[in-house]
Amino acid sequence: MILQHRIDWLGKLGNYMLCNEGAWEEAKHKAFMENSWFTPEFIDVAVKNIVESFLDHDKLVEWATHYNLQPGDNVSPANRTVGIVMAGNIPLVGFHDLISVFISGHKSAIKTSSKDSVLIKHLVTTLMNWAPQIGERIRFAEMLKACSAFIATGSNNTSRYFEYYFGKYPHIIRRNKTSVAILNGDEHAEELRKLADDVYQFFGLGCRNVTKIYVPEKYDFKPLLSAFTKYSYLADHQKYRNNYDYNLAVQILSNRFYMTNGSIVLTEGVSIFSPISQLNYQYYADLNSLVSSLFDNPELQCIVGRDHIPFGQAQSPTLLDYADKVDTMAFLNSL
Repeated sequence: MILQHRIDWLGKLGNYMLCNEGAWEEAKHKAFMENSWFTPEFIDVAVKNIVESFLDHDKLVEWATHYNLQPGDNVSPANRTVGIVMAGNIPLVGFHDLISVFISGHKSAIKTSSKDSVLIKHLVTTLMNWAPQIGERIRFAEMLKACSAFIATGSNNTSRYFEYYFGKYPHIIRRNKTSVAILNGDEHAEELRKLADDVYQFFGLGCRNVTKIYVPEKYDFKPLLSAFTKYSYLADHQKYRNNYDYNLAVQILSNRFYMTNGSIVLTEGVSIFSPISQLNYQYYADLNSLVSSLFDNPELQCIVGRDHIPFGQAQSPTLLDYADKVDTMAFLNSL
């Protein structure tokens, strides 16, 4: 299977993911039934982002060429089996790792998260139905044995176990990350509505979700809270509502100042992490000093703002936007 064939199959998969074919619709519904955080809306958002950013034919060719992989290249007989431990915080969050191994020419053994197994298994099975030889390249397993390298994504806690089990092999181990936004104070309403996407999509569970904003002194929060009513309907989601009620109660019982629009709690805090339904904010006096300090933060995935990732684009990484800023393809090519 030459590289061009692999790219063609991925392009076909992208077309399939945008259709309303019965088996795919059933898989998406099943994923929601097994994990209520995976609402149909947010599954479709994840699918759209993947198809547009990862599965476009020309983008795949350009990505492969960036690593000196040419369309006529064949799979190397000396390829490795790479174990992939996938997270389950947002729909298809491990998809980039899957196609990285696939395009690089290695084999993959995948341990899915129990929270996100339906979608990825359905898509791989669909590929295998089209091209049975793909079954020789990708397999699913509960125990990752006979692997030459590992890519594991989890929390700071699980990363210690990953280090213990995989440390003696070539590996990429990812830990907790989050994202922030920097506001100048003169953003117009449409920019703030796009920022709402970065904050609310996937209920804030992704590492590219904005969980903290930095604002200039004397910032007026009213336009922000008004723009965020775009997602006020999330307050009707039972799990999200439980988190909102809890975090609101914490602020009230702690006698802390807070702001809310009925679907999110804004509170001042230094942590760049915030719980579901809460958004931390912090004032800044010097923008350059703020940016310098953020670039040195190892827990930061990305920065949203006019001079950074555009508002509303945090959940649309390109093929070259690697998690934890570790180049997965370069790692795979080094094996």
